[in-house]
Amino acid sequence: MKLCAFQDAFVEALYQRPAPALADLAAQPAFAVYRNTVLKGCVDALCANFPSVERLVGTPWMRAAASNFALQSPPVDARLACYGAAFPAFLDDLREAHQLPYLADVARLDHDWLIAFCASASPTLQLEALVGSTASDLANRHLIPHPGARWRWFDGQPIFSLWRHARTGVDWNNETPWQGQGALLVGSSEGVSYLPLELAGCVFLDACAAGHHLDSASHLALQVQADLDFTDLLGRLLRAGAFTDLA
Repeated sequence: MKLCAFQDAFVEALYQRPAPALADLAAQPAFAVYRNTVLKGCVDALCANFPSVERLVGTPWMRAAASNFALQSPPVDARLACYGAAFPAFLDDLREAHQLPYLADVARLDHDWLIAFCASASPTLQLEALVGSTASDLANRHLIPHPGARWRWFDGQPIFSLWRHARTGVDWNNETPWQGQGALLVGSSEGVSYLPLELAGCVFLDACAAGHHLDSASHLALQVQADLDFTDLLGRLLRAGAFTDLA
């Protein structure tokens, strides 16, 4: 066999999928050592990548779910820090098993944290860069989101609060309103910062990512929240490092 064909067949055999060319090899008891080592590496990576999920469901349940997921969806990238993009959807399918309607969305924020953490280093637009610009100057310019910025809106459930409490190990506060929340996560050389974000803020960032100029993006945000203090929103986003440039 050519080396590349052997490697492909070896991977298929590791994940217990048909690999006729290596049937004799895979049938040997010692082959289970390779299979178990690879599977354990995937499970360990998923537990490390989704710590909030593990805290909510417990380690035994998490490892069992991670093992099932790894058998169905092995890594396609050697960087296991990026592993698990499809894990939230997998948890959606297991909703009856874990009975936590918010678990998959908490997993989505765990994965957003990973993407923010692994993002390439880029400069951050500072508030000082806007000093001296008039409103008309800014209206037709385009704020470019930072490559390490990730944001989401979750309707109907306080996903950001649930995620933050699980991630930091703080007990849940029963006085937290059960309502929709958004989240912004931004990676930098100092780590990943995160903060809650209203729906208008998520809409504004979506518009910026789609290429809308500042006037248009702010108008879209005000459409979903008429009483939005846009100056305050822009200041919070700039302080969080959500943008890399003003084009």
